Amino acid sequence: MSLVVPPYPPPRYTKDEPEISAWLKRADQPPDYETSGVKYHYLANQQDTAGDYGLYRVDIAPAGGGPPAHFHRAMSEAFFVLSGTMKLYDGTQWADGHQGDFLYVPPGGVHGFRNEADEPASVLMLFAPGAPREAYFEGFAALADMTDDERREWFIRHDNFWVQ
Repeated sequence: MSLVVPPYPPPRYTKDEPEISAWLKRADQPPDYETSGVKYHYLANQQDTAGDYGLYRVDIAPAGGGPPAHFHRAMSEAFFVLSGTMKLYDGTQWADGHQGDFLYVPPGGVHGFRNEADEPASVLMLFAPGAPREAYFEGFAALADMTDDERREWFIRHDNFWVQ
């Protein structure tokens, strides 16, 4: 049996010498944004990664909810349960996701996540390529003041398409 290894992508760093460009975010930092029992820690956003990906830690209060079934056209998304129990929707069923469970969603894949448990839950949320999702999460408060058409346009602008 021979192992066929796909090729690596072409080099993106082409200087002769390495550089000091790594950075560290500590776990004890306060959340970047907090609303309605949900704390968003923007570990790496679109600007930080030159558009490669975004990575957030999302801490959800007990029975803190989450979005219903939806999909994205421009990005894939992945969820890794850090603690607690999250309901994860894979397009066919809602299942309990426990610490260490992982859900990958390609572009166009129907999915959802929420915390229905009586305990807090935390999840790592990865999306690629990077997108300005901070504006999406921080913009929820303004939805109440929008018309139905404005809300629909806002969700489309943020690559969020609800499944009925």
